Amino acid sequence: MNDDWIPRPHEGDVVDLILADHVLFESLLRELRDSSADRDRARRDLATLHVAHAEAEERHVYPRLERKGAIDDDEAEHGEHEHAEAHEALLAVLELSQTSGQEFDDAVEELTAAISHHLAEEELTILNPARDEVSDEVRRELGVTFCDERERQIEAGCGDVEVVRRLVEEARQKGLVDDD
Repeated sequence: MNDDWIPRPHEGDVVDLILADHVLFESLLRELRDSSADRDRARRDLATLHVAHAEAEERHVYPRLERKGAIDDDEAEHGEHEHAEAHEALLAVLELSQTSGQEFDDAVEELTAAISHHLAEEELTILNPARDEVSDEVRRELGVTFCDERERQIEAGCGDVEVVRRLVEEARQKGLVDDD
């Protein structure tokens, strides 16, 4: 896998870092919709970035924002639910043998809907409160923690289809996504 293109920051304001990843998600989704693009590379890169990003948020960002009173448990849980839905849609794209045709296009459309919905909602209900209610210093400290976890996930091969499959199964067991 070639994830060299994924920026690997080590620090920054956690809000800015998350938003930078959101821009990358949108770019990769655009590539997946482009029949002339290297769709196989785009889906692998999206898997790596999405899993690393979601794991860093769930393990560090959401809990810290809860402790700081910027978000409540329902908002954090909703973010995890939306990550799980996106993982499920991502798995459907990763498991397809072809990166062309109606089946692929339909799966990409579902993935786009899941991720786009989450990005908009997270920016409104989690990142805005983080900007307004958490100090610059805490956001910078959290940025380092976010970057460290994201990097660990990338180095561990977090975008592998088996990892995504395991995350979807764990989400089903927790009731975050429906059993198929």
